[in-house]
Amino acid sequence: MTDRPQHIALIGAGRVAREHARAIGELGGRLESVCDLNGELADRFASEFNAKRSTTDVEDLFSDDSIRGVVIALPTTLHRQYAIRALEAGKHVLLEKPMALTLADCDAIISAEKRADRLVQLGFVCRYAPKVAAVERLIASGELGEIYHVRATMLRQRGIPGLGRWFTTRSQSGGGVLIDIGVHMIDLVMHLTQREQAARVSGVCQSRFGSPIEAYRYEEMWAGPPDPAGVFDVEDAATALVRFDKALALELNVAWASNQPADLLPDGITLLGARGGCCFDLWSPKLIVTTEREGNVIDEARPVEHDDAWNEAWRGQHRAFSHLLQTGEPPSSGARAGRNVQAIVDAIYRSSEAGREVEIS
Repeated sequence: MTDRPQHIALIGAGRVAREHARAIGELGGRLESVCDLNGELADRFASEFNAKRSTTDVEDLFSDDSIRGVVIALPTTLHRQYAIRALEAGKHVLLEKPMALTLADCDAIISAEKRADRLVQLGFVCRYAPKVAAVERLIASGELGEIYHVRATMLRQRGIPGLGRWFTTRSQSGGGVLIDIGVHMIDLVMHLTQREQAARVSGVCQSRFGSPIEAYRYEEMWAGPPDPAGVFDVEDAATALVRFDKALALELNVAWASNQPADLLPDGITLLGARGGCCFDLWSPKLIVTTEREGNVIDEARPVEHDDAWNEAWRGQHRAFSHLLQTGEPPSSGARAGRNVQAIVDAIYRSSEAGREVEIS
């Protein structure tokens, strides 16, 4: 068995698709095909990333028996349609987060997965950051004891993506920062604490920076530039308290834009346990463990060596997808995990709108 990605096609040739293609290439793989409705974009993408061919017709991919796996890197509103069609064509699917616009769409994808006897892996790339494996080992060792509280933060100073385009149009994206990057932190917490479902949530979502579009100031923009005549009808900040059970609570704080110093904006998680705690930023080499030793409480920095955590996370995600294609074994970040994250996201939106705590469906 090899880590080299093989027999994979890519649907979508936008910004996130480039991360997938780069990771596949770095692992020694080669894309079978790239599909995008913009034929010139698909051609340029295929040339840059050495894909065997490009097309504007997705049915070319689905009818090709040499393609075993499909990466779907499209606006959220298209996830259900293309995931189901790929599964029906007998392909395994690496589906970018979030899973879909609604829980009903998630359930439809899960039903199609079962009918087709194929599998979906969600694009929860943060799971594969080098620091996460180190924290998993720390938890498994028992050094932290029972985890009872988690603080998860993913904040940007000015980081609204594609302002005025599909990212900031609710009908196409499903929401703003919460469903865009908040899903990463929710999934990561559920993964580390081995929780599958939450019970209740209280959330607040706000829109402070994205409108009017022409007044927004930034240095760079993912999926930019902005469209001054476009739409911004989503939240750019979200805060929530998620109750998993009597033994665990999650404090979540995410923002595309905020007035905080840039060096105080980690993509960070703090785990508080009965015997110890730990704090880490996903992309830095340092892991801080708080514990008692010889009658004293100490904070101990434990370095986690890695060359480039961001790129290693993307490579790790594609190693996992290659494993799925070769073995048929269900991924840890499967469709059910995507659905469980979506249920929490939906509840946070409902709670914010209602102004009170709500139960999670």
